[in-house]
Amino acid sequence: MTSDSTTASEGGEGEHVSLLAALGVDVDPELLTLALTHRSYAYENGGLPTNERLEFLGDAVLGLTVTEKLYLSHPDKSEGELAKIRASVVNMHALAEVARSLGEGGLGPHLLLGKGEELTGGRDKPSILADGMESLLGAVHLQHGIDVARTVVLRLFAELLERGPRLGAGLDWKTSLQELTAERGVGVPAYEITATGPDHDKEFTATVIVAGDARGVGVGRTKKEAEQKAAAAAWQSLSDSDAAPTGAAADQN
Repeated sequence: MTSDSTTASEGGEGEHVSLLAALGVDVDPELLTLALTHRSYAYENGGLPTNERLEFLGDAVLGLTVTEKLYLSHPDKSEGELAKIRASVVNMHALAEVARSLGEGGLGPHLLLGKGEELTGGRDKPSILADGMESLLGAVHLQHGIDVARTVVLRLFAELLERGPRLGAGLDWKTSLQELTAERGVGVPAYEITATGPDHDKEFTATVIVAGDARGVGVGRTKKEAEQKAAAAAWQSLSDSDAAPTGAAADQN
């Protein structure tokens, strides 16, 4: 087991001071350890309990809190519009973004991971961070109840909730970007991919080209992750701009 995993599993609550400070509430040490236990670590250590049940609970708490907040904050929005805003806030990449902001170094260093996940960059993998974020919310709800959990969610997700109406469908940024470029009449986005690093630890960089212009760049451990991040950046760039891109495709319209 790596030193990081050993510290996280044996250090107790004292090793998670910055994480708990970011959450703004105390969590029982045993419950906190459970919330941080990924299935890969549990499997390698004799079938320990995992954080998946807490993740299930946290997902429900997050979904209800965000849905209620959007319903109350946007009385002019239709059901479909509210669903799209919610998708931009409650999705893997958004959850991972919040997880990375928790305390010093984010949630990643606190997670209990197996050797395989450790070696393949699991501490910064969006899916693992998102699941861990939901598990923490589940733990907060289990110990403190829905009112405290709601307060934690609204504070941690405040920026995303504010940005939500301006974002695309966060579940699939490539689709959102393609819809936007079609609406603008500037053609289909193209993606250029470069890779660096050894085969077991590659990092991919994606650049989105819209109408001949580079409109967004994303970096990830998979091509898909890099493309999604690049598409999100391009979507935001185009949405913030009143003018269409100035490249060749735009000239033809």
